[in-house]
Amino acid sequence: MGSGAGSFLKVLFKNFDVLAGPVISLLYPLYASVRAIESESRADDRQWLTYWVLYSMMTLLELTFAKVIEWIPIWSYAKLIFTCWLVIPYFSGAAYVYEHYLRPFFMNPQQTINIWYVPRKKDSFSKPDDILTAAEKYIEENGTDAFEKLIHRADKSRSSSYGHIYDDDGYRH
Repeated sequence: MGSGAGSFLKVLFKNFDVLAGPVISLLYPLYASVRAIESESRADDRQWLTYWVLYSMMTLLELTFAKVIEWIPIWSYAKLIFTCWLVIPYFSGAAYVYEHYLRPFFMNPQQTINIWYVPRKKDSFSKPDDILTAAEKYIEENGTDAFEKLIHRADKSRSSSYGHIYDDDGYRH
């Protein structure tokens, strides 16, 4: 009986990731998600919605790179540890990932790197609406003198907000 229990424990420890993985990554999150739906708090909704997004992304990563991942001997344990961090309420890893990575990415897409960027085709009749194009249009319509006066007025208004007054020749008083 002693050797049978020892071999059982050996098999249990050897396959711990296989046994614990579904409990930690699926059963507990499923239970917690149902509880979050029934609660009034939005914080737990965010935690579990974010968890399922991350779980889906991890699953897609594993499916896409399965041939490479099978060569990483500690992958299943690393995934289990990462999943524990995402799931365990003390850490709230999923909420952390949402606040620090997903939310900034989706709320300020201009400030993050967009891997799906495809440049627009440039129309031969239109230019991008940037500051130089606007300046060129203004000069075409009003002339260079009007543009220089506009810049001068902008300088005066900006500098007067700092307590300096400029005359028409650009001298500070």
